[in-house]
Amino acid sequence: MTPRRRQDTAPHRSRRWVAVAAASGIVLSAYAIVGAAQADPALADAGVQTASDKRQMRGAWLTTVGNIDWPSEPGLSADEQREEMDRRLDEAVELGLNTVFLHVRPTADAVYDSDLEPWSRYLTGEQGGDPGYDPLEYAVAQAHERGLELHAWFNPYRVGMDSDIAELADDHPVRENPDWLVRYGGEGFLDPGNPEVQEWVTRVITDVVERYDIDGVHFDDFFYPYPKDGEEFDDNASWKAHGDGFDDRDDWRRDNVNQFVAGVHERIQETKPHVRFGISPFGIWRNDSSDPTGSPTSGLQSYEAQHADTRTWIQEGSIDYVVPQLYWERGFGIADYEKLTDWWAGEVEGTDVDLYIGQGAYRVGESGWRGEDALSTQLDYSGDLEEVSGDVYFSYKSLTGVAEEAFEHLAEEHYSDPALPPVADVPADTEPRTGAVENLSASVSDGDTELEWEEAEGARSYAVYRLGTDEVELLESGGEDAYEALSSDNLLGVTGRTSWSDSSDEEGAYVVTALDDNRLEGSPGEAVDPRS
Repeated sequence: MTPRRRQDTAPHRSRRWVAVAAASGIVLSAYAIVGAAQADPALADAGVQTASDKRQMRGAWLTTVGNIDWPSEPGLSADEQREEMDRRLDEAVELGLNTVFLHVRPTADAVYDSDLEPWSRYLTGEQGGDPGYDPLEYAVAQAHERGLELHAWFNPYRVGMDSDIAELADDHPVRENPDWLVRYGGEGFLDPGNPEVQEWVTRVITDVVERYDIDGVHFDDFFYPYPKDGEEFDDNASWKAHGDGFDDRDDWRRDNVNQFVAGVHERIQETKPHVRFGISPFGIWRNDSSDPTGSPTSGLQSYEAQHADTRTWIQEGSIDYVVPQLYWERGFGIADYEKLTDWWAGEVEGTDVDLYIGQGAYRVGESGWRGEDALSTQLDYSGDLEEVSGDVYFSYKSLTGVAEEAFEHLAEEHYSDPALPPVADVPADTEPRTGAVENLSASVSDGDTELEWEEAEGARSYAVYRLGTDEVELLESGGEDAYEALSSDNLLGVTGRTSWSDSSDEEGAYVVTALDDNRLEGSPGEAVDPRS
């Protein structure tokens, strides 16, 4: 399949984990109302269903394992951890991101209050050590207040290095179920072929979905472990007990992962359908030398190496979005970014699965990743593919560290306008669960425009727009044209608060819309100009 190029793109489009696996060289109050701008009654229930160009995933992985991104070190006080989280979320807003992927289960433990698994060692330095607050609860609330989505990132099977296993908390699931553990290459993993493991991990994830107001559930690329020379993954016991019906152990292993992924998706849909489920696999499914329908690459294959059959997940709708880790530069012989992006675009074409590209921000400064355009050059290509709906960056601290200048350049070229988050996987005729925002007021103080409005029933967040005279007239006109005013060019941002401060010196009228938990946008209310 040949990926389609976008034909109608907004101006900002046209300007527009760690898986470093070595394989064949791959690295890895005063105001005036400006007209009544309520939507046409015939369209009001449909909400604002305009230009998909203002919908885009802009995310980053906030990694807890090894204290890579947060907290900066184990043993910080609760206040210090909260302060660091606040800084990370503020940085996300400043960077123009709209989604944070928080690592909540790094080694079969919890960065949240759990009755099922012990506290993560990366919080206090000791697995099972209570940090004195609930980090996930805090992070979700603070992210939403800033208009950010938060996806809970789980590693389903990793238990940790051998040294970690020697210090597992007494209530760790492996302590209570030692037959679940498989040691491999100096590390420990839960056995994906054990049905008890599959059900346990699914239960852990469902518990989080039920108790926390998260926006998504996310897996990285760790299923069966990356291969190591001279090592064998000893799942003989589960293969003998549960391998009936399979002649080939590799096929059985892939089926284990497939059934687990589908089961997690089903449980999420039964619990909270608006919570999106996505996976970030290694960037190569299969090479075309192994499968003629694979990608024109020659590196490690996740289908064989990790038994991760991403194609099946996409075709069967077991995931809502996929984020292949394309941590290679354009023109790289073994795994060319352009060819891989095309291949993944072809995989999702005609499906309901969204494609976001995993971007290796950590590589900036390496050979092939130098210069201010080290990141933007990737989006110069993939940003023009119709099937690509955004990007996610690894790792978070790279965006304010080694990749700071490169990301600033990328933002200038591709993120000049804010973006609303992608919608949940709902039928096309689904109506927004929230109506128009009422009682919007605007006042000017010390050059800043201060907006306030009433909380809208069913609102999860709010989109704030500033309109010029022509756009206000469009809004007043009613009908479909009214929605053209609410474009990405006029979008100021998204917030979870019922207030907004615009510090720019540009004049115009303001409109606020509400987004429900499906991210569907309700009808526009009245436009307000504080200077009229």
